[in-house]
Amino acid sequence: MTGGTDGFQEFARVTGPRMFRTALLMCGDWHLAEDLVQTALGKVFASWSRVLRADSPDAYARTVLMRTYFSYRRLRRSAERPVAALPDAAAPEGDSALRVTLLHALATLPAKDRAVVVLRYWEDRSVKETADALGMSEGSVRVRCTRALTRLRTLIGEDTGKDGASHGLVRR
Repeated sequence: MTGGTDGFQEFARVTGPRMFRTALLMCGDWHLAEDLVQTALGKVFASWSRVLRADSPDAYARTVLMRTYFSYRRLRRSAERPVAALPDAAAPEGDSALRVTLLHALATLPAKDRAVVVLRYWEDRSVKETADALGMSEGSVRVRCTRALTRLRTLIGEDTGKDGASHGLVRR
């Protein structure tokens, strides 16, 4: 990766869609996700020379995105919450009802629990990577994962399929 505006533009082009997906899962609102990514990329651009010196610019940007989201949540604690709506992306057939249920259940989790679940299971990050991105200990990540998954299982119902098969929120 190169320095300067061209290097940042390439970085934003490559990481932007991935950051948007993460932000959308975190907040459940398409427009807020766009705002969070734009704000995070603005912060990354402001410290671009420091980002280039980081071990992993992707991890740096993801951490900025998470902190931007948490900051937004703290500032908007008493504000109205938008209703959860699915993005205009096609879901696999037969999976849409579970996806809607999962997104609604995910939206009920506290912000940090939701962040842990999204990073650990949606982005398939390790406990260490998740802990580093969120600035918490690995033990806290494990505890939050366990509690959040237990709550999701309760909200979704581990055995919701008509055929009696579990949809299986992963146990790790």
